[in-house]
Amino acid sequence: MARQDGRPMAVAASFAVLSALLWIPQAWLVAQLLAALVETRPPALAPVPTVLTFVGLGLARHLGETLAGRMAFHVAQRIVTRERTDLIARESLTSPFGEGRQTSAALATLLASKLDALMPFATRYRLAAIKVAIVPAALLIVVTSISWVAGLVLLVAGPLIPVFMALIGMAARDASEKHMVATGTLNSVLLEWLNAAADIRLLNAEQRTVDRFRQSAETLRARTMEVLHIAFLSSTVLELFSAIGIAMVAVYVGFSLLGTFAFGAYATPLSIAEGIFILLLVPDFFQPLRDLASAWHDKAAALAVAGELAAREREPRQTILGRGGKAPADLSGSLTIATTGLRCSAGGREIAFPDIRIMPGEKVAIVGPSGAGKTTLIALLAGLVRPSGGQVDVAGQPLDDDRADAWRSMIGFVGQHPHMLNASLRTNISLVDGRADAIRLEAALHAASAEGVVTALPRGVDTRLGENGSGVSGGEARRLMIARAIYADARVIFADEPTADLDAETADRVIGALEAAGRQGATLVIATHDPRLIARLDRVIRLGDDA
Repeated sequence: MARQDGRPMAVAASFAVLSALLWIPQAWLVAQLLAALVETRPPALAPVPTVLTFVGLGLARHLGETLAGRMAFHVAQRIVTRERTDLIARESLTSPFGEGRQTSAALATLLASKLDALMPFATRYRLAAIKVAIVPAALLIVVTSISWVAGLVLLVAGPLIPVFMALIGMAARDASEKHMVATGTLNSVLLEWLNAAADIRLLNAEQRTVDRFRQSAETLRARTMEVLHIAFLSSTVLELFSAIGIAMVAVYVGFSLLGTFAFGAYATPLSIAEGIFILLLVPDFFQPLRDLASAWHDKAAALAVAGELAAREREPRQTILGRGGKAPADLSGSLTIATTGLRCSAGGREIAFPDIRIMPGEKVAIVGPSGAGKTTLIALLAGLVRPSGGQVDVAGQPLDDDRADAWRSMIGFVGQHPHMLNASLRTNISLVDGRADAIRLEAALHAASAEGVVTALPRGVDTRLGENGSGVSGGEARRLMIARAIYADARVIFADEPTADLDAETADRVIGALEAAGRQGATLVIATHDPRLIARLDRVIRLGDDA
């Protein structure tokens, strides 16, 4: 919890504590009225004023609890929003070419559902923990001031509950962490299988896939039931000790009023009003402990999420260049690309690249054996990976965090596995939902030889593609990415193996689309093994053994 959340949470806790303590005067009013009725004497305060005062205090308690809950809820919202924003900002700067990256499903699960586990922690557990630290102590003092025996019973029974809660809490946290892991794993596995649906069908592995999914779902069910089992156990322990404590106080008060016990009260014998007053206060002595026990699993879940967030922050990661949405520095002039002493750590080794210089409008092929670093070099030039040494210059200026966002606004990127937005084809090309220039869109699709892709779709440019590019093949997706670059008037287009795994006819269409982008003045930097594509470019940069 950040420092700026401390004050509003303290105010909310103050309202919650004061609301709980208002039961003391309410209980005193009830005890005095009932004692007067039993003893057939006039009450200390007339019935009507007693009722009005009791109702007024009750309304004040309700108002205080409402204000406390509302303020705690707003604090919780700010905490979740801040954590979600920070996580998105951090992940947005993570390189898509980094090693050991978690799946988007795991990240989406953390962002969409797991972070919400912090809400009950702030709204319920924090308030309950503060009330436990104050309210039982105040009620214990009041009860002990009337009867030291009743106070002694509460003093013995009360601390036993937090002790057992702490013991149970260790198991609860472990169970919650396992439950969180199982949730993320199930979502990741499901996303993986959805992406591989065509291959699964081709290999006739549907039943095996269903069986594995059922096994993962059963693991999640078991983890969920384990968390619920511990939650019910903690509630049972609490109710046992609180019931024993209340019963012992009730037995003492009852026998004292009957005259059997003549000890334990400072005024002997114990009066009816005092006995009723004690009996009314004792349940509220245990109520904050009940609230804390019911919110105990909220703390366990929040700690599990906090542990996952901390683990994400500790794990090494490769980041892109950029300021995460902050205003980029100006990048103008001739878009010459040059490298000097460029090196990058990848796959547990450091790759050294030759110094290169690419002039505006050039069409360059980057070639070399597998593992030579072709994809890594493309990523370095696009600012999608940080170099471990040397530097990249664009337009005569170093490519750094200040200039990376401006640089990427001028380039197009065509990867081996194009990623689509879960939106229409129109939006995927223009990246502006509903405001695409129809003429520019048609021209870009024509230049990229992608009109046939649009014609084959059921709703044309308004067809929703989905993140996996549903309805288009790999070659068609790459042509759409080229159309996106043409539509955006990209001055540099980076392509990573754009013709890999394509038949000759489809590869020729992709090559034609790249040539069309080049004719419009874009610089082409293409990592490829395809001799046909290499032959149609201006220059070759060789890496590795071919250098």
